Amino acid sequence: MKFQKASNIYSLNRSTYSNLRWIAYLGQLTAILVVQFLLEFKFNYFYCITIVFISVLTNIYLEFKIKENQLNNFKSTIFLFYDITQLGILLYITGGITNPFIVLIIVPSVFSSQFLNIYSSIILVLFTAFVLLLLTFFYYDLPHPDTLHFHAPDYYLYAVPLSIFIGLVFLVYFGVKFGEENRIRKKAYDKIQEIMAKENELLSLGGQAAAAAHSLGTPLSTILLTAKELQKEFSKDKKINKDLELLVSQSKRCSEILKKLSLNPNIEDDFIDTKVSVKDCINEIVRSFREISTKKFIVNSDNYLNKIYTTKSIEIIYGFRNFIGNANKFSNEKIEIFVISDEKETKVIINDDGPGFPKDLINKDKLGEPYIRTVDQNYISKYGLGLGTFIGKTLLEKNFASIFFNNKIEGGAEVTIKWKNSDLKNI
Repeated sequence: MKFQKASNIYSLNRSTYSNLRWIAYLGQLTAILVVQFLLEFKFNYFYCITIVFISVLTNIYLEFKIKENQLNNFKSTIFLFYDITQLGILLYITGGITNPFIVLIIVPSVFSSQFLNIYSSIILVLFTAFVLLLLTFFYYDLPHPDTLHFHAPDYYLYAVPLSIFIGLVFLVYFGVKFGEENRIRKKAYDKIQEIMAKENELLSLGGQAAAAAHSLGTPLSTILLTAKELQKEFSKDKKINKDLELLVSQSKRCSEILKKLSLNPNIEDDFIDTKVSVKDCINEIVRSFREISTKKFIVNSDNYLNKIYTTKSIEIIYGFRNFIGNANKFSNEKIEIFVISDEKETKVIINDDGPGFPKDLINKDKLGEPYIRTVDQNYISKYGLGLGTFIGKTLLEKNFASIFFNNKIEGGAEVTIKWKNSDLKNI
């Protein structure tokens, strides 16, 4: 399995990042003041306050001088690089590796792994490791009471940065993977929204055409009737009669065009059925495929015993069309569809006689995920990236369906779409 690159856009939200920095600086300043004036531990707190003050100025610059809502990858990397440096200097003054807040040094790198590209994350991880190494050997003493001198064995001190580095690598790795998968899914969901917007636009356009055909039917009939009456009245005038014949023929032609635009020429008010059964929906989709395909389509509804009417959903129609279209694409000669319903559940089983699903995807239960590719070189160009399957599966699952993929023993793919009848009624 190979993931396609999700997006070329890596960025941080400026306002969110700025707010997080305000919280961090407030926490740093609070810790400095508490240790100096409440606990009365002696350390170079003036230097620490100066460093925090400079950082506050950088955040003011970030908030008011940078106008972009999204910081690009380069700017984000620079700011996070500064954050590691700033925190490293504070820790250097206040105990280095012995400071209990040392674990916070990994936050910028982990943060970058979710939002920035892999190269930025690697740079920040390496720089964090370098800072950890410096703080292990070079630092001022940890602030402490005059009566107590904090000391730990060297092997313990060396184990602290090692454990932090291991945690850093672990968290950054998973941050990169989860960030990549989130971007992939976001891109796929955006694709769903784009497709559904187009489907809604087409449906709306079809409804408007049908409404226009219905509304124009009556005035057009009046024009045709009037023209025929005028034909009778001026039958002896050849010049006028010729024009009237042209008017009648063109009126009839308009009538035929309007009938083709109408979804149902005999309907009186409603042009789109609001309720439809799964069986009728499947038959309607199969009928459209028969017009464009040379394959043999068989719809078996002998076991469709419990006829349930549900809303004619664009999402369900698109999901059905996607899986039937895939069966048509990969089949050799025949696509067989079973529509089954009993008292408890309704199922649609779509079979084809093609090569079946790639074994490396179906065995790992990866079918239905976006942007995946089989490693089988015989089918790598034909199977694509699984986006269509992901969209169809997502749309049907959104409407309470369960989707199952299987390869038949005799060969070919099988997709089972199943609803509980109680859920189907609520769509």
